[in-house]
Amino acid sequence: MHIAYQTSGNIAVNDEEVTRFMHFINGFKSLFLDDATEEISRKYKEVKNFLSNKKEGDLDTRDVLTIKGLIRRGEARTACAYNHIPKERIHFLDLPFYESGKVEKLPMGEVDVNIVYDLLCEVKPHQIYVAGDLADPHGTHRKCTDAVLAAIDVAKSRGDEWLNECRIWMYRGAWAEWDIENIEMAVPISPEELRMKRNAILKHSSQMEFAPFLGNDSRLFWQRAEDRNRATAKLYHDLGFADYEAIEAFVEYKPL
Repeated sequence: MHIAYQTSGNIAVNDEEVTRFMHFINGFKSLFLDDATEEISRKYKEVKNFLSNKKEGDLDTRDVLTIKGLIRRGEARTACAYNHIPKERIHFLDLPFYESGKVEKLPMGEVDVNIVYDLLCEVKPHQIYVAGDLADPHGTHRKCTDAVLAAIDVAKSRGDEWLNECRIWMYRGAWAEWDIENIEMAVPISPEELRMKRNAILKHSSQMEFAPFLGNDSRLFWQRAEDRNRATAKLYHDLGFADYEAIEAFVEYKPL
């Protein structure tokens, strides 16, 4: 299994997270590093001064965005380690369309598609799982999905043989489930597997209580995911199928 993180996720990190990590870096420097690390002290002061004077609506500096992206990477690596994904199978693509520093992203372009296509050609997957939350409030999932589907179209146009043995599945995340009549693969989840899924979500600590884009739903991301999976299982049970703790549902994408 390979995990590809298409964007840095930097705008979805609260400023308090940056402050917390900067305090750690500064403390680590004081405890373990010598005076040759003056650059760390200078950068710490710059970031701290910017955040102290930041007003609502101000865009983050590139340094702050970089730190926020680093926080997201660390959380992603921790979640992957929890699920025993080797580090060489974790891919951070940092697609350029996301790096506007604003909620409104740049147009998804050829360079984004090429980055995804190059990874697909490297891995030659038998299955691809891509986010199907096309109405997510910040619009990122739709562009990420569009980049993957465009890359698949490129592979098809070029006659890439790996695509002949590959199936593409779309899943839903925190916002909504597929309508049951559209579900093409339903995977039962045991209580232990559901606990593992929750724990993996919780590794992304910056995305818990204070994450942007939670919408009007007061539930946390892991609560939404569990409620969605359990509701799907109940729906199948009510239709006469076996009783499972939870179910993850998928819809297949078939390139034309």
